[in-house]
Amino acid sequence: MNYETELDDLIMTLVKESGSDLHLTVGTFPTVRINGELISLTRKNEVTAEDNVGYLNAMISEKLFTNFVIKQELDFSYEHKKEYRLRCNASFQKGVISIAMRLVVKAKSIEELNLPTQLLDFASRKEGFFLVVGPVGQGKSTTLSAMISHINTLEKRHIVTIEDPIEYVYTQDKSLIEQREVGIDTESFHEALRRAFRQDMDVIMVGEMRDKETMATAVTAAETGHLVLATLHSNSAAQTIDRIIDTFPGDQQNQIRSQLAATLIGILSQRLLPSISGGMIPACELLLNTKAVANLIRENRTYEIDMLIETGSSEGMIDMDRHLAELVKSGQVLKDVARKYSNKTSLFDKLI
Repeated sequence: MNYETELDDLIMTLVKESGSDLHLTVGTFPTVRINGELISLTRKNEVTAEDNVGYLNAMISEKLFTNFVIKQELDFSYEHKKEYRLRCNASFQKGVISIAMRLVVKAKSIEELNLPTQLLDFASRKEGFFLVVGPVGQGKSTTLSAMISHINTLEKRHIVTIEDPIEYVYTQDKSLIEQREVGIDTESFHEALRRAFRQDMDVIMVGEMRDKETMATAVTAAETGHLVLATLHSNSAAQTIDRIIDTFPGDQQNQIRSQLAATLIGILSQRLLPSISGGMIPACELLLNTKAVANLIRENRTYEIDMLIETGSSEGMIDMDRHLAELVKSGQVLKDVARKYSNKTSLFDKLI
C-alpha cells in the first residue's frame, strides 16, 4: 500500500465531511468524528498493525519514529499539502500502534467563532493573566489563536507562544510572533516560559499549564507587566482557581491566592455543542475578576464564585446555564443536547 496516498485520501475525507478527528486503530475501520459523533469509514479496509507503522513513517522522521518506539508516546503536528495542519498523537495499545489526528481549522476571528466579545478587551490588555479552560477537545486552543490573531492584526507587540505541538501557524502582521514547540525548540513549558523573561516579550501564550512550576512562572510573568494567555484542563472557573491553588504546598497557598487575586483578568470555560444548522457552537461560562471576585480568592471563599457569576451579567459575566438556555431559545441547539452540559439542570429547566 502507498501510505502517503492512502493518508491523503483519509485526510481529504475528513476535510470534505467537516470532521474534527481521524482515528486509526488496529482491528477497526478508519474512524472520523463529525459533529461530535464517531463514524466508521466502512468503504476502507480495517487498519492493521503494519498499516499504522506505514502511516506513522509517512508523517514523521526516522529519528522521531525511533524516539516514539523508545518512549511509546508521541505528540506531533503534521502539515498536509501545505494547506491543512493536524495535531497528532501516536501511542501503543495492546502492543500495537494507535494514531489519533485532529484537524486544526484555519484561524478564525472571535466573532466568527461566536465567542464572547469581552475577549476583544482581554486581548487588548497590556498585562494580566487570562485562562481558557475545559475538557479535551472543546476548542481551547482555537479560542487562544483567535485572541493572538486579534492582537497580531491591531498591535505592534512581541508575542511568544509555547505549544505541544504547534497547531496554528501565524503570519506576522503588526506583531512579531515566535512559536516554540516543546520537545523540539525547548525542553518544557516551564523552561521556555522562564527563558521568555529574557526575550523582551509582551504577550506569552502557554499551550497548557501542566505543573506547579509552569503555573508559578505564568503568574509571575503576569505580575511583572506581561499579558499571559493559557489553557488548563478543568471544568469551571471556580474549579480552575481551586486547582491552581491546590497544586501548591500548603505554606505557599496564601501567596498564590494573593497573586491570582491581583493578576487574574478572567477565566473562560467553554464546551462545543452540535448546532442544529450543522457544525459546532460554543457554550460559555465567563468569570471576570472584579473586586468582589478578587476578595473571594484572597479569603479562600472560591465556593461563592459561582453565585457571583450567576448574578453578574450586568458586569459582563456569563453563566453557563443561562448561555445554554439562550442557545436553545434562539434555535441554535436542541434542548436535550444543551441540558447534558448544564451545571444546574433545575435552573436550566426554569430558564427554558
